[in-house]
Amino acid sequence: MALPKIDPTTTKAWSNLATHYEEIKNQHLKSFFESDAQRAERFSIAWEDFYVDYSKNNVSEETLKLLLKLAEEVKLKDAIHSYFSGDIINETEGRAVLHTALRSKKGDTIKVGGSNVIEEVYQVKEQIKSFTEAVVSGQKKGYTEKKFTDVVNIGIGGSDLGPVMVTEALQFYKNHLNIHFVSNVDGDHVYEVLKKLDPETTLFIVVSKSFTTQETLSNAITIKKWFLQYATEGDVAKHFAAVSTNTAKIEEFGITAENVFPMWDWVGGRFSLWSAVGLSIALAIGYENFEQLLEGANGMDIHFKETAPGKNIPVILALLSVWYNNFHGAETEAIIPYTQYLHRFSAYLQQGIMESNGKSMSRAGQRVGYETGTIIWGEPGTNSQHAFFQLIHQGTKLIPTDFIGFKESLHGDKDHHNKLMANFFAQTEALMNGKGEEEVKMELETAGLASERVEKLLPFKIFEGNKPTNTILIKKLTPKSLGALIALYEHKIFVQGIIWNIFSYDQWGVELGKQLAKNILADLENSEIGNHDGSTLNLIQFFKE
Repeated sequence: MALPKIDPTTTKAWSNLATHYEEIKNQHLKSFFESDAQRAERFSIAWEDFYVDYSKNNVSEETLKLLLKLAEEVKLKDAIHSYFSGDIINETEGRAVLHTALRSKKGDTIKVGGSNVIEEVYQVKEQIKSFTEAVVSGQKKGYTEKKFTDVVNIGIGGSDLGPVMVTEALQFYKNHLNIHFVSNVDGDHVYEVLKKLDPETTLFIVVSKSFTTQETLSNAITIKKWFLQYATEGDVAKHFAAVSTNTAKIEEFGITAENVFPMWDWVGGRFSLWSAVGLSIALAIGYENFEQLLEGANGMDIHFKETAPGKNIPVILALLSVWYNNFHGAETEAIIPYTQYLHRFSAYLQQGIMESNGKSMSRAGQRVGYETGTIIWGEPGTNSQHAFFQLIHQGTKLIPTDFIGFKESLHGDKDHHNKLMANFFAQTEALMNGKGEEEVKMELETAGLASERVEKLLPFKIFEGNKPTNTILIKKLTPKSLGALIALYEHKIFVQGIIWNIFSYDQWGVELGKQLAKNILADLENSEIGNHDGSTLNLIQFFKE
C-alpha cells in the first residue's frame, strides 16, 4: 500500500493550529507551569529506562490535541502500518524501507516480493557473528599468521557516519581491536590513517553497495596499493572484506567470497548500521554487544508501532518539531548530549534527518508551499555551553533543543557526573525561565555596582527565557539504550516526513554534484576544459595554473 498523499495545510487541524498559534504565541513558558502544578508529570513519558520530559515546550493541552489531530488527518497510523509491513513506501526508487527488519525477532515475518526477509537477515547475522568471533579471538589471522590488531572501515555517508558514531559512543565496551575510519576522498585523510597501521595485523572492510562509489573505491584502491608494498595479491583475500552486492567487482578486487557480506536495496545507507555495514561495530565491541544494540532498537520499534500517539515518544517529538518549524518559523534544532561518548551523535543525525526530509516536492510530485526539513546541529555539553549557547540564550533565533543525559556514568566518578548533570538540568531551567530585569538589577546592586553602572549593564544581562527544550534522561549509556535512542530519532524522521507529505527515503539531491564532479575531474586531468559558467571556469583555470 502506498503512503497517503495529503497536503497537511489542507487539513482542518492545520488551519486550527494556525489560529491557535496566534492565540498562544506570546505566552511565556513559565506561565504554563504557574497555571498547572502537574504539568511536568503530564507532559512526560516514561518508557523502559527512558524518561522524556517535554513540558518545557511552548505548548498547551490544546496544542497537543490539535497536533495529534493533524497526525490523525494525514493518516499517520496507516503510514506506520505500511512502514513496518514492507510496502513500497520509497516510491521514487521502487523500494520498501525495512531497516526495522534488521533488528526484528527471529520468529517475525516480513515479506518483500513474497519472501520473508527475516530469514535472510538472520543468515547474514550468523555470518557477522562467526566472522567477528574469529577475528576477535585471533583464530582468523593475517598473511604472516599474526593476529589482527586494527580494523579499517572504508566507506562514506551512511557506510561511515553510523559505524563511526556507534563505535565512539560505545568506547567503554571496546575490546582490544583498534578501529579506524577512512571516508573522505581527500588523500591526506587516507595517508594519515595508513601512518598508524601495520599491514601484517590490519583488516580492511570496504563498504559500498555498488562497489563503485568514487570516494570509497578510490580509497580502497589506494589502501590496496599500500598493502601490496608489503604483501602479495594472494594476501589480499586474508586482509580485505567487503559489504556489497557487486560480486564481480569484489572478486576482481581480490576479496574472497567468504569475506563478502550482502546488502539489500530496502535498507537506505543512512539507516544501514544495523546491517552488515555495522561489521566494524561488531568487531569493535564484540558480537553480543552488537546484538544488544539491535535489541534496543527493536524495543523502540515496538513502542513506536504499538503505543498510542499521545504517549508515543517519536510521535510527540516529531509533532513538536512540526509545531516549531511550521508555525513558529524555527529553522534549526540543536541536539546536545551530555556525554563525550556521543560527540558524533549530532553529526550522525545531520545525515539521517537532513538527507531524509530535505525535500521540496510533495509525494504527489508538486512543490510544497510550506517548510519541511529542519537544520540539525549540536555538540556535547558542557563544551557547547562555552561555545554556541550564547546564541540559544540571548540570540534572535528560536532554537528548540534536545538535551540527552544519563543517570549513571560509566566509569562511576560521582563527583564529575554530578557536576555534568547539574549543568544539564540548569541549562533547560535557564532557557525556560531566563532572568528578568528586577532580578538582574538586584544582583548588580548586591555586587556593589554604582547606579549608573547598573543601568548601563542592565539590558545586556537580561535573559528573556521562553526557549523550548526536550529532556531525554536515560538510566545508562549501554549498547541497548543507544540502539533505542537511535531508533527513536529514526522514527521521528518518519513521522515528520508523513506529516510534510514528502518521500523521506530517497536522496536524489546528492546525485547532481556527483555527476558534475566526474566531468570536472576530466577537466582537471586533461589539457582541455569543457563548458562551464564563468565562475566555475575561472576557478578551474586558477587551480590548474
